[in-house]
Amino acid sequence: MIHGVVAVIEHDLRVFFKYKFTLAGLISMNLADLLIMAVVYTRMVSFNYFQFLAPGVTATGLFAAAFVIGREVNMETRRGYNEYLLSLPLRRAELVFGRMTAGGIRGMIYATPLLILAMFILKFPTATQFGLMLFAMYLLSMGISGLAISLAVALRSFERFTTARSLLYLFLIFCSTVFYPLTILQQILPGSLILFAQFNPLSAVADLIRGYLIGIPPVTGQSWTGLVSFSGAFIVAGAGLYRIAIERSVR
Repeated sequence: MIHGVVAVIEHDLRVFFKYKFTLAGLISMNLADLLIMAVVYTRMVSFNYFQFLAPGVTATGLFAAAFVIGREVNMETRRGYNEYLLSLPLRRAELVFGRMTAGGIRGMIYATPLLILAMFILKFPTATQFGLMLFAMYLLSMGISGLAISLAVALRSFERFTTARSLLYLFLIFCSTVFYPLTILQQILPGSLILFAQFNPLSAVADLIRGYLIGIPPVTGQSWTGLVSFSGAFIVAGAGLYRIAIERSVR
């Protein structure tokens, strides 16, 4: 089973690196957020926004890169590519687990350099703290991959998928502490969205990185609990729905 999973992961990583223009666009967007917007905002607000945003950029980059697998699964489902996948000498569990794991690894490959850049900007953590940050990022990456796959197989229409993806981008990124502290969000968002921002997994990862690198906000068990709950739920949902989708393709 391990050999089959590794083969699926290797295939998906090769495909990922073929998205040269997509990756270039993501890198440009993330660096522009950090090196242009953050520098300008630092001169306009009462705190060092450049240092605040560096961990947030890591979380947004991870989210965008991990979500790419959803577009692939949606395309495969619409074009009948699942039938070809089922013809390969792989167990269905190997295929499902391999796709999920590959989605998580993709996000980590893209976001880890952003984390290292944040460490250069802020400070270098201890080995234990660095390991915990990587673990939190991988949990988020797996959860986002599961969310993307769930969305891809539930909404087979490409137009519906892209619309839903855009709405998720809007809520998960901008209703979070990626770009603004919670104290600022409390002044501009209604109560329901504030609650969403507090339990948003992107907020959890961004604040965990900030907590380990600058100590503000402090790392709490609530952040870890929310992150584990989100990732666990969507890993299970993504794997289950993807298996149903490939089973349906042979009926």
